[in-house]
Amino acid sequence: MLGPVMSFAASDARRELLEEVALAVGELARAIAAIGEAYDALDEHMADRLEEELFRPLQGAYAAATRAHAGFASRHGLPAQRFEPADRPAPQPVRALVERAADDAAHADQILADLQDSMMPVEVGDAELRAGLADVRRRLGDVPARAEGVIRVLGR
Repeated sequence: MLGPVMSFAASDARRELLEEVALAVGELARAIAAIGEAYDALDEHMADRLEEELFRPLQGAYAAATRAHAGFASRHGLPAQRFEPADRPAPQPVRALVERAADDAAHADQILADLQDSMMPVEVGDAELRAGLADVRRRLGDVPARAEGVIRVLGR
């Protein structure tokens, strides 16, 4: 009798884990959308810097998170989610857009940190997911500092 109860609990944990990763992916999509809106408002030089400093790391984190999500779903026979780009935010000052992107990225990182701290990825026994989450968090690690650097030079 204990076997089916354990597998049900593991199945619920896997679904919950997948939902949390999807929340982080959504935050990253919003960060990318904000950077896209900021990019369009900048001159070529600053737009190139924004792309290098923020868009590429965010896009890499987004790609790694969606891969981790899809791989985990596939390995455990769960439905894969199709992620759509986030709607671009309403036009606003570039500084506000960069701050918003940094906040969204920080929120995604916090979701994944909380997930890792919960030990749920260990409990469901998926080393590939653990590695994927660590990769996403590594890619997000210096985004706040990079955003601050971009914000510092925006007014110049």
